Amino acid sequence: MPSNTSNIIQETQDWLIKAVIGLNLCPFAKAVHVKEQIKYVVSEATTVEQLLESLAQELEFLAEVSREKTDTTLLIHPNVLNDFLDYNDFLELADQLLEDLDLDGELQIASFHPQYQFAGTEIDDVTNFTNRSPYPTLHLLREDSIDEAVKAFPEAEAIFETNMQTMEKLGTDGWLKLFPKK
Repeated sequence: MPSNTSNIIQETQDWLIKAVIGLNLCPFAKAVHVKEQIKYVVSEATTVEQLLESLAQELEFLAEVSREKTDTTLLIHPNVLNDFLDYNDFLELADQLLEDLDLDGELQIASFHPQYQFAGTEIDDVTNFTNRSPYPTLHLLREDSIDEAVKAFPEAEAIFETNMQTMEKLGTDGWLKLFPKK
C-alpha cells in the first residue's frame, strides 16, 4: 500500500461525510456508514491491468462476504486513471469484468472521479461535483441492497434531479468552503 494510505482513506471518508451524507447526495449512504459496513480499499495499481486485478479481487470479496459485515466497497485508485476520459473509458472494462465474473445482476459499479463530468455539461459546471471524489474511485454495490434502499425511498428516481438542485444552490464557492484547497 502507498505510504499515505491512511490519508487517502481519511480524505475519502471526509468527502463521504461532508458531501455524500452531509449534502444528502445519496440518502442510502448514512446507514452503511454508521453501521461501519463500508470497506475502503486503496489500490496500489499503476496500470489498467493491475486495477482490473484489484477490482476482480474486491468484486469477488464483496460477493462472498455477508452484507452485515461489508455492504459496499470503495476501491480508491490514486495512481492510475487520473485523466477522467481514460477513467470513463475504463468503466466499460469494469462492466465487462462484472459479466466475466458472472456477477452482473448481483453487483454493480458506480463511478466517482476528481474531474467527473456528465455528458453535455461544461467542466466547471457545479452539478459535476455530485460525482467528484478526492481520488478516482470505483463504488462496488450490491444490487439487493440498492433494491431495498429504493423500496425505503420511493422517489429514488428523483435523487439525481435533487442532487443537481442541491449543487446549484450550494455553488462552486460553497463546495470550496466544504473542501478548501490545501
